[in-house]
Order: sequence, then C-alpha cells, then structure tokens
Amino acid sequence: MERKTNRARASSKSWDAVANWYLGWAGTEGSRHHRELAIPALMALLAPGRDENILDIGCGAGALAPAILAAQARYTGLDKSRKLIAHARRHHAGHARFLVGDATTLHPVADASFDAAAFLLSIQDIDPLDAALRSAARVLKPGGRLVMLMTHPCFRIPRQSGWGRDEGRALQYRRIDHYLTPLDIPMQEYGGSRAGVTRSYHRPLEVYVSALAASGFVVEAMKEIPAAYFGPPEKEARALRLARQEIPLFLALRARRE
Repeated sequence: MERKTNRARASSKSWDAVANWYLGWAGTEGSRHHRELAIPALMALLAPGRDENILDIGCGAGALAPAILAAQARYTGLDKSRKLIAHARRHHAGHARFLVGDATTLHPVADASFDAAAFLLSIQDIDPLDAALRSAARVLKPGGRLVMLMTHPCFRIPRQSGWGRDEGRALQYRRIDHYLTPLDIPMQEYGGSRAGVTRSYHRPLEVYVSALAASGFVVEAMKEIPAAYFGPPEKEARALRLARQEIPLFLALRARRE
C-alpha cells in the first residue's frame, strides 16, 4: 500500500485545482448526500462529547464542522488544499480551527491531542493508507476513537462498478468488475480550465481492517448506509427503488486506539 509514484504525489495537489468546482457542487455545508446521509451516519458512530477535541482529516471546506459544534465539541479541520481551507476559515470564522496539512503525516498536529478523529468521505482520496492511519493513531489520546466514512468499497468502485438490469426478473443489480485488487483511479477532469484531476484509491474491505489493526486500532462498529433518491417519487422505478434500499452507498467504520 506504500505507493509513492510521481502520479500519486501530483494528485495530492489536485484539490486546489478543483476547489472552485468542488465548492460549487458541494458548498461549505456539503452536498445533500453529505447533509442527509453521510454526516448523520458519521455523527452517530463518532458520538462527540461536550468539550471533546475532534479532528476532521481531509476536511475540505469544513462540512462536518456545524454538526461537531452543535454537539458542543471542539472542531479542528485539516486539509492539504489551501483554497478549501481559506474558504472554510472565512465561512466558519471564530467557531472552528482549520489547518493546512498533509493527511498522511498530520505534522501540524501534536501527539495525543485529540479525543476523536474522522475521515468524512476523504479516506479514499488519501494515499498511502498505512501512513494516514499511523498518523491518526499518533494524534489520538489512548482510547481515542476514529471513524471513517467512505463510499462502499464493495459496491461503489469508480470505473469498475455500475448498475445493471435483469429484465426477466425486473430487477436492478450492482455490477462489480474488480474488487480484490487495489486500484489507483484517475477521476474525470473538473474546473473551468479542466486542469484538475483527482484520484480515488480503491481498496478491498480487508485492507482497511488490516491497516487499522496494524496501526493499533480495534474495529468496534460498522454501519452500511443505503442510497437515497432525492427526485420526484413517481419518476423512480420500483426496481431501482429496491436496489437503492438494499445495496449500500456508504460504509462507516469506528475503531478505537488501544
């Protein structure tokens, strides 16, 4: 998992190039999928306590900050994109702390300084995984919690999965072309100049569990979150509605530092 190719290193800077596109799509509060699915699921596992220090790794524009602050916990967000951090600081001025930093090293963050940490739809954009989890373990207090919420690695593999239809049974199903092989996947170009290309790192579920264990974490909870349909109900076919209910969109894991 320790991939350090020139292409991967270049991709770590790509979020500045796509920052304007991302803010236009998700906004500072996150997309509807963030607000109605991902953030509630992550918060249920994270369960931040009053005055706890929470670190949001790969925070982007700080979509998780309002939920953490509403729980009366202290929020710190870290992201490598200076543009996204600058936007987050303007939007959340005076209420949250934001740092520019690399998720694989967390160099601005002191050892054992946080009660809990979260990766909200960011872990699949971060490589190498092992370094990111070791760094998360370093900055957590003993017994600290780590929650990762990601697009489900078993069902939502960029460019290697999609919807199919069984006409004979009138069913919608999920087609998986590759799963066990880790993949470094360039995503489509974004932005007005089309100069920004982000990367997604597919890993099978066993890689996440093994990497957590190797970094001193014990997995203690898992939640699979089905997809939602936000359009007019009359336009959604029964087969697709059932598939959305049964095939999860997101996976969340909670682990504790031993």
